[in-house]
Amino acid sequence: MSMFKWDVVDPAPGEAVLPHQRLPWGKTIGLGAQHVVAMFGATFVFPLVMGLDPNLAIMFSGLCTILFLLIVQNRVPSYLGTSASFVASVAAIRALDEGNDSSYVTGAILVGGLVLAAVGVLVHFAGGELIHRILPPAVTGAVVMLIGFNLAPVVAGIYWPQDQWIALLTAAFMVFAAVALPGFWSRIAVFLALIFGYLLSFVADKVFGPITSVLGGATEATEHDRVSWAGVQAADWIGLPSGTLADGVSVVHGPSFSLTAILLVLPGVIALVAENTGHVKAVAEMTGENLDPYMGRAIGADGIATAFASAFGGSPTTTYAENIGVMGATRVYSTAAYYVAAAVAILLGLCPKFGAIVNATPGGVLGGITVVLYGMIGLVGAKIWVENNVDFGNPVNMVGLAAGLIAGIGGVTLTFGDDFELGGIALGTILVIVFFHMVKGRGGHGAGTVTRNLSHPDYDGGVDDVASGGSAPR
Repeated sequence: MSMFKWDVVDPAPGEAVLPHQRLPWGKTIGLGAQHVVAMFGATFVFPLVMGLDPNLAIMFSGLCTILFLLIVQNRVPSYLGTSASFVASVAAIRALDEGNDSSYVTGAILVGGLVLAAVGVLVHFAGGELIHRILPPAVTGAVVMLIGFNLAPVVAGIYWPQDQWIALLTAAFMVFAAVALPGFWSRIAVFLALIFGYLLSFVADKVFGPITSVLGGATEATEHDRVSWAGVQAADWIGLPSGTLADGVSVVHGPSFSLTAILLVLPGVIALVAENTGHVKAVAEMTGENLDPYMGRAIGADGIATAFASAFGGSPTTTYAENIGVMGATRVYSTAAYYVAAAVAILLGLCPKFGAIVNATPGGVLGGITVVLYGMIGLVGAKIWVENNVDFGNPVNMVGLAAGLIAGIGGVTLTFGDDFELGGIALGTILVIVFFHMVKGRGGHGAGTVTRNLSHPDYDGGVDDVASGGSAPR
């Protein structure tokens, strides 16, 4: 049967529409547009904070979604939006020196995509257990946590100071929208916060006038409007993404390569492996289908898509939890709806004026959104620990991960000679993986008494140690 032939169904209320099925085209188009709205906010926000072009990002999100669906043979419904996993790495690359411009950012991400594709090939032939052996939940959670929390200085140093009150109100709105709004509306909280902050900034310009603050990339405070549409007025309605980025590199550009930059992005690959694995398992649970044979294909497809987008200056991609939410709410898992969503995204990407509107997002708005988003990324690591019952009374977990977390979040560096430095996320990830596997399975008799007493005061391995707070079992 052709991969592009879906069985047309008219399901009863609450009945699922499976990946190889579809509703009539009118309803399918409506659902596809809904998927675009769900991924919209984050897919635009992350290119902005990485210093890349959001218009190019959304165009490639559509192209990469189609590529992903083809590789997984339409068996795993998914939309590939912009990944947050490399945001901290990009910030670290841009902080290295003036020579590491956007071409080195996309070059490093391209290599990361190829590494992810290679992991997908390994998983396809070796099975999913390979991932769990090398990257157990304790390690994966630690890496995801240090990626998120490493971004705190970006918010505090770049976005928040541009307009602290707009940032605070935008953050408050996003928190409220994500938790208190019903159903689908809570799933597009990022998008709603973007609109809210944008409108609030526009009103503040009219009521209070210009603000004096340090814009992103500047060193001195200047007086400026919160919302400037000069670029919007100059942009065309229809055309390919074009122009230059803030660092002077063309929006569409080829990659450049630096070993230091590449090492900084590789921890993001671990997060993408976890994201794609979780996506496949979630879809399998919702549809009742066994998708394990497609696990490697899904991971590899995301890697190829990331490399493809980065080769032209686009943003890295990943499967989106927002779209899983839409599937869960509608119980429509048809891959046909994702082809529609991809087509809509490509059309939006071909509207430069639309991209210029997004590019004009005030820094204070980004500050409010990212202070929540980055914290959520970090807490996803904690969520991985909780859901997999990681026991921090076990010294392998507590001590084995501790040094890597502090090194990664705190920006600890290790210098080799005069020209090479390893630090931040890259060093933290290496320490997490190496230290964990170094001590895994090596605890001697009575080892871990201190860490077990910290987490389980009533447990003392059968040894009464009043000084440490334990007690002999009765």
